[in-house]
Amino acid sequence: MSFVRNLIVLAAGVLLAATVVPGIGYDGRWEVLALVALVLALLNAVLKPLLIIFTLPFIIITLGLGIWVVNAVLLMLAARLVDSFHVSGFGAAMLGSLIISLTHMLLQGDGGCCCCGGGKKRRKQDDDVIDV
Repeated sequence: MSFVRNLIVLAAGVLLAATVVPGIGYDGRWEVLALVALVLALLNAVLKPLLIIFTLPFIIITLGLGIWVVNAVLLMLAARLVDSFHVSGFGAAMLGSLIISLTHMLLQGDGGCCCCGGGKKRRKQDDDVIDV
């Protein structure tokens, strides 16, 4: 997926989260959504891997649900960095990060979701060999 398409899908998720979740809002301009999507993309690229490494025991104990907490923290950090975007509390950030993640999974189309056609199947070729 190209970087621009990824930003558009992320902005759509932020728009949906701001529409559905009462504690998330922005001032109504599309530029703010684009800026929030850009900030979230940068935070996901730079800060998220470090947070996942530091919280790995928590993520393992919670069977992966700890990543949801990491995403909520990054959403709150993005709200701190962008003036026209706000998240009222941690509960709103948790629900917003869930909505953004689900929107991103459904709209990107090449993720691992088998129910929406996201998981791509590889055709078996005659020359495929299994090495033991």
